[in-house]
Amino acid sequence: MPHNFERYLRAPDYPQQATYLELFFDLAFIFAFTRISRRLSDSLDLINAAQTLVLLLAIFWVWTFTAWSTNFFNPERVQIQLLVIASMFGSVVLTIAVPGAFEARGLLFAGSYLLIHLGRSLTLRYLLLGHELQHVPYLVLCWFGLSSVPWILGAFAPSPVRLALWALAIAIDYLGGILLWPTPKLGRMLESQWAFAPEHLAERYRQFFNVSLGETILILGATFIAEKSTFLRTAALVVAFATSALLWRIYFYKAALTLADTLKSSNQPNRLGRAAANAHLVMVAGVVVTSVGYQAFIGQPTGHTPLAWLLVILGGPALFLAGRARFEYTVYAGVSPTRLIGVLVLAALLAPLLLAPPLVAAASVVVTLTCIALADALRVRHRPPAQPSPPYTP
Repeated sequence: MPHNFERYLRAPDYPQQATYLELFFDLAFIFAFTRISRRLSDSLDLINAAQTLVLLLAIFWVWTFTAWSTNFFNPERVQIQLLVIASMFGSVVLTIAVPGAFEARGLLFAGSYLLIHLGRSLTLRYLLLGHELQHVPYLVLCWFGLSSVPWILGAFAPSPVRLALWALAIAIDYLGGILLWPTPKLGRMLESQWAFAPEHLAERYRQFFNVSLGETILILGATFIAEKSTFLRTAALVVAFATSALLWRIYFYKAALTLADTLKSSNQPNRLGRAAANAHLVMVAGVVVTSVGYQAFIGQPTGHTPLAWLLVILGGPALFLAGRARFEYTVYAGVSPTRLIGVLVLAALLAPLLLAPPLVAAASVVVTLTCIALADALRVRHRPPAQPSPPYTP
């Protein structure tokens, strides 16, 4: 017999600030990003980079689904709180498996990932009994059921085959979200069906980005105290902190603060919300790679700079700027030239900085990011603030 599903849903007049439970949930991802960056720094080669990318995509998908769930459901209900706490514990177990995910802990990683998603879908199906969206968790469940085959098969396969199977599995998971989980005989979710709280969702994205920056602070501090302090290593610490501060400044400049208004003004808010999620994925990936660069140049600020080190020192901020450009387009339907110029400058510095020590390469990043931040500030002084103009609104 259908229960009173309305009590589980977020009311239109419910406060849209993130709850303390959601902030608590985010703490698990500082641990997750730390494990991801440590794994990547252990071996800067293409195979390990591809493996780490798959793991990062899986972790981001867990956070995204939980954030959207608390956006639609009332986070004050005990059932929703238990669901978030269970997802948090699953995320911790998932992260524990990260270092050995392509070795002995493959089943732990895949099993934790699937249990989080399958358990959430079944719980939300129960809570939505009698609601017009009660079929949506079934759609999601079908797609995760499909991806569970390569996830589980990959957990028992050797490392190269596991990478291929898990890449297929995560592609299925993301494709389902992009297509809104079309399923034979059950249909698909419609764009107009999934209403959400714009201010809450925008705040959750901002918090998630701040969590990724928190990981960089943890990494730079841990790397610095791991060895004896010297003048150059102290200078490297200052450069690393300045980089994190500049990433924060560039991220929060305008677009991050007006995302909620953009979502409210768009005629396709769900599509816009997914575009914002994808942009944040790229930016967070850039921040994680940047923290790997910290481990390189704080640990050894002088001497020869290997190409792999240079790729993470310059590539992390460049990846962030590319994601920030995509985010800016999502909010304003346009991109500041400084974002693209910054990416090109960092790419152009790759060859000449091969002859420079790691600290010089890191300092070059700070100079580039500082120029972008100053250009943003000067632009505001000479023209009115840009108004949100979502690209999906006619």
